[in-house]
Amino acid sequence: MEALYSTIHYWLVTHPIIISFQWKEGSTFGASPLFLTLTVLTYLILTFSFHTFPLLPPLSPAALRLISAVHNLILSLLSLIMAVGCSLSAVYQMPENDWTWVICFPANHTPPHGPVFFWAYIFYFSKILEFLDTLLIILSGSRTRRLSFLHVYHHAVVVVMCYLWLSSSQTLFPVALVTNASVHVLMYAYYFLCTLGVRPWWKRLVTDFQIIQFVFSFLISGLMLYYHFTGSGCSGIRGWCFNAVFNASLLALFLDFHSKNYAKKRKD
Repeated sequence: MEALYSTIHYWLVTHPIIISFQWKEGSTFGASPLFLTLTVLTYLILTFSFHTFPLLPPLSPAALRLISAVHNLILSLLSLIMAVGCSLSAVYQMPENDWTWVICFPANHTPPHGPVFFWAYIFYFSKILEFLDTLLIILSGSRTRRLSFLHVYHHAVVVVMCYLWLSSSQTLFPVALVTNASVHVLMYAYYFLCTLGVRPWWKRLVTDFQIIQFVFSFLISGLMLYYHFTGSGCSGIRGWCFNAVFNASLLALFLDFHSKNYAKKRKD
């Protein structure tokens, strides 16, 4: 068991590529406002174009199931790796077992390098990979039924959020990354099983856990603000403000989705 842990720890934490990672604005691939802007704008323009005009023919059901199954399986496994990798990296990188570091990065003393920031970088690009969710919906020919404002808004803005994590060494992001990736393990596993013709009973849990995730983020943010105002300050607090507003808007949208889908079913 110890040998297995050592192997996992090496490949997810102390591998030379991971432990030596540095986010350098304008130098690291994807580390520029221009890259971020072009990425989000391209996603929004293509989504609007393909949604409004029938530019792409729908895929056959068999081809769509195969591509969706591979896509969902990859994202479920990647989410699991990111959740485990960031958790182990946070324990490894925090100074002298100081657990407050996970909640409050010391202001002006937390450069964006090391294994924790490596997993934030992987998470950043995983959100761009998730743009394929939208493409698969469009190719399925069910644009009107499934391509909601919540879906497009979430996919576009979450990339900005991840960029701010890295560019500002945003405090509290390890907690957000681990909780979000954990929820996505369940969510993409559900979608994967659906493509295989299995309908898991825990569909509602996916939405419930997403709501719990946002509520938890606000609770832990209260503790972070306590450390920020009673200590020497937490790093990336402006980025956190953007994150908090984004999470509040998502919570409102998910609660609306939850009430429309599950409250209506109970009433029926």
